[in-house]
Amino acid sequence: MTSIFLDPRRTVVFAGDSVTDCGRRTDPDGLGGGYVRTLYDDLGERRPKIVNAGISGNRAADLADRWADDVLAHDPSLVSILIGINDTWRRYDENDPTTAESFEASYRALLDPLNCPVVLMEPFLLPVKDGQDAWREDLDPKLEVVRKLAVEYGAILVPTDVELTKQAASVGREMLAGDGVHPSPAGHRALADLWRRYVLDN
Repeated sequence: MTSIFLDPRRTVVFAGDSVTDCGRRTDPDGLGGGYVRTLYDDLGERRPKIVNAGISGNRAADLADRWADDVLAHDPSLVSILIGINDTWRRYDENDPTTAESFEASYRALLDPLNCPVVLMEPFLLPVKDGQDAWREDLDPKLEVVRKLAVEYGAILVPTDVELTKQAASVGREMLAGDGVHPSPAGHRALADLWRRYVLDN
């Protein structure tokens, strides 16, 4: 696994929603200003080619619709996926829910065509706004889907929700994500550190 990250001929694709996107479509480097950029900087000159394919607002089904062009076309050596919070959020702000079963079907559509190592990052929530605690009813079953699929597909699981919740207990939720969903600079640093710990250090 580590050899992928010491070979500039390899390609690593990060797919997801706004947490991954983080302005990458207006960034001349195409990386955005979040955890993907942080990882890029951390990995140094011998890093692989890094592609940020995140798009703000996306749900798992949206990723599946674009998968061939946005991910498979890069012939990736590794794919990292962080998706799911919008599948929960839209239930509460637009009355447009995604069932856990539908979420799982879309997620399988992402995983089935891959023939490379895969990293699954848990969608996470750090409730800071009124009513966000109730989102757990919807998010927790989707977290179980991600954890189950990581085992089934032999993917590396980054327990983002678990670890950020632990960190928030000491530094405060707002320090990591001011609206409970979108990471602050400290939150993106934490995401990058977790990714490195679970993907590169194990």
